[in-house]
Amino acid sequence: MQIGVLDQSPIISGYRAADALRATIELAQRAEQLGFARYWLAEHHAIAALADPCPEILVGRIAAATSTIRVGTGGVLLPYYSALKVAEVFRMLEALFPGRIDLGLGRAPGGDMRTAKALAGGRYDAAENFPQQVYELAAYLDGSLPADHPFAQVRVMPEVETTPEIWLLGSSDYSAALACQLGLPFAFAHFINGHGGDGVTRAYRQQYRASPQRSQPRAMVCTFVVCAERSEDAERLAHSIDLRRLEMALGIDSPIPTLAQAEAREYTAQERAYIAQQRVRAVIGAPNEVRAQLEALRERYEADEIMLLTITGNYESRLRSYELVAKSFALT
Repeated sequence: MQIGVLDQSPIISGYRAADALRATIELAQRAEQLGFARYWLAEHHAIAALADPCPEILVGRIAAATSTIRVGTGGVLLPYYSALKVAEVFRMLEALFPGRIDLGLGRAPGGDMRTAKALAGGRYDAAENFPQQVYELAAYLDGSLPADHPFAQVRVMPEVETTPEIWLLGSSDYSAALACQLGLPFAFAHFINGHGGDGVTRAYRQQYRASPQRSQPRAMVCTFVVCAERSEDAERLAHSIDLRRLEMALGIDSPIPTLAQAEAREYTAQERAYIAQQRVRAVIGAPNEVRAQLEALRERYEADEIMLLTITGNYESRLRSYELVAKSFALT
């Protein structure tokens, strides 16, 4: 079973965005040493807690700082962009780092709708064209646009022998159905939606249509993980993300709370109930507990790969969580 890392480049309270980006580079280098298979960067806009609005730039930086791990996006929010321009960007990355680049694609806004409209030049309705965009992007990358397509004669540069691996990302059955139709790998965001994803991925496998690029389906599940030497320590570390999720629900735009901030916060009974409901999206515990839960999750989802997203109230415990997971699976 392959295990990867999803990094949202969290900005922890008391730190700057530049600190978060440096922590991302350091974590990627350590993830390669630990034996993780992929390292994906997420795209978010105008969010105080997340430092990366342009993962395509950070992919190049991470790939240059590593040598073997696959590096990609989780994901590029395609409705904001031209399919051809994204194809050129990832052709360039593939030319620089052949055989190591992943292109994960999403259709969510990655922020509030006011920012989405600003990014889209005043109108954010391009999500309606997402299937056509994905089709054209894949065709640009592998040179398979039909002869009667109006852009069939467009030359996509740079011309290289290898092609980035395209993944469709989603937290519902929409992108899974599109991945089936186009013959693409699919990754379900369990860390966003903890209900029903197993049925979505199983349906994806059953309904998959082979494509020239991929004859068999490939599924991934991405979950939130907090791991520590003892289960009680992991539970404490999870308090920061508990408060972060509560603040998101309350519309509070702030950096990731430290553990001290999370433990100093007084919660109402309703807030505690909300936090408990959100725990279904996470795997929390000691290494043996986390391994057992991840193996059960992979089996339930019939996933070929698992990707882990970890955010805590400091960068040291985040790194330690990944180290413990890698050791429990003997990745190295």
